[in-house]
Amino acid sequence: MPIVEHFRRRLLCRAVPLAVATLLAVAPAGAEISPLRMTPIVRAVQAVRPAVVNIQGQKTVPDEKGPAGATRQVNGMGTGVVVDERGYILTNFHVVDGVRQIRVTLDDGTADVARVIAHDKRTDLAVIKVNVGRSLPTIIVGTSMDLMTGEPVIAVGNAYGYEHTVTRGIISALGRDVQVSDTQAYDDLIQTDASINPGNSGGPLLSIEGKMIGLNVAVRAGAQGIGFAIPVDQALQVAADLMSVEKLENKWHGIEVGTTRDGASTIVRRVVPGSPAAQVGLRPGDVITRLGDVNVARALDVERAVLGRGVGERVAMEVRRGGQPMNVQLTVARRGSSPARDVAASLASTTAPAATTADPAWQVLGMKLDVEPKATFESRGSRYRGGMRVVDVRGDGPAAAKGIRAGDILVGMHKWETASDEDIRYIVSNESLPTLGEVKFYILRGEETLYGAMKVDATRR
Repeated sequence: MPIVEHFRRRLLCRAVPLAVATLLAVAPAGAEISPLRMTPIVRAVQAVRPAVVNIQGQKTVPDEKGPAGATRQVNGMGTGVVVDERGYILTNFHVVDGVRQIRVTLDDGTADVARVIAHDKRTDLAVIKVNVGRSLPTIIVGTSMDLMTGEPVIAVGNAYGYEHTVTRGIISALGRDVQVSDTQAYDDLIQTDASINPGNSGGPLLSIEGKMIGLNVAVRAGAQGIGFAIPVDQALQVAADLMSVEKLENKWHGIEVGTTRDGASTIVRRVVPGSPAAQVGLRPGDVITRLGDVNVARALDVERAVLGRGVGERVAMEVRRGGQPMNVQLTVARRGSSPARDVAASLASTTAPAATTADPAWQVLGMKLDVEPKATFESRGSRYRGGMRVVDVRGDGPAAAKGIRAGDILVGMHKWETASDEDIRYIVSNESLPTLGEVKFYILRGEETLYGAMKVDATRR
């Protein structure tokens, strides 16, 4: 059974009145379309539609009408937007919370099972990923800095399971704080009268220009024409944190960025001392325009550009300083490590013969592990004294079979803590390991502690 036996919060079911959907009309092949029909709304929807996905799956919820402790299966639905061509999708956390198999359908009908990469309960956002073997169109992003009450907007989503339903309206108000339950509240939302129904959650709210200005999130039960969306600047800032290379891959760049006042550029706010960014002379006030093959407009673009790159790899960076262009080579490093040392290690790995002794954790557990700094646990007020971050997972190994993934933090196995390389070596070489059958393990994923049991491959040590 995949990971993990743990308790999740109850998902809020939001019921709203039915609304009439404005559907995108598709002309027959070869038919001429009058320019009068190609309105700004039609053009906006056609531009973003390939980057909007539909999400479905079953989840178990408490049965309020049944006896105490009774549960029932319900069909969940929602929407997502592709934020990276490798298949990273932003949606609401409540759309995927508790769903065992997240089924994503693309605009062309291609379907795939997605996995949750990271989530944030407080903001109700999550990043999931599909692997369809090709690059995907990404959502066209605007800004929520200059929104005006009364301007027209368009919502696209999987309303009531009707895929790619389109509704229109205006921005009714800005800066709304909404409490939808005892455990879920939203701050600074966009209020709109564009119909947002169950299944629209996680879909884009578009400007008349066809740019995403918000992520649809909630409705007011029993009220007509009152829906809400998370402003896009907030949503993508959270997405940048969820897709951070530090959290997902234990690498770092040391750049903290913000957006210029006009929302058009990404400016360096802080450079972490000793980091790869500091090594190449990056300074606060520099404007990053390009990193690798990614045009940088916000913090998420910095993470996307570094995500998936190898330790020691150099990435071309284009910067403006005082209005003058500057080019540097940013070196990807392990978190807290020296970029120069990682470059040397990377070069050595390509020229030196393969090690005769394989990593025992990789062989026995199917995981590549790295020590997690103690500051991580201190900042969280965690009861754990330390742990090992999962850097990579072997596809055919015990860890993969239980759903452990890169970015998780292993904090214990059986009766042993896992706070250092020495702890791991002791566990995988322990004589009692083959007699234990399935070994219980504990991991941290975001704010949650998850647990399960894996059958380790002691014969490979």
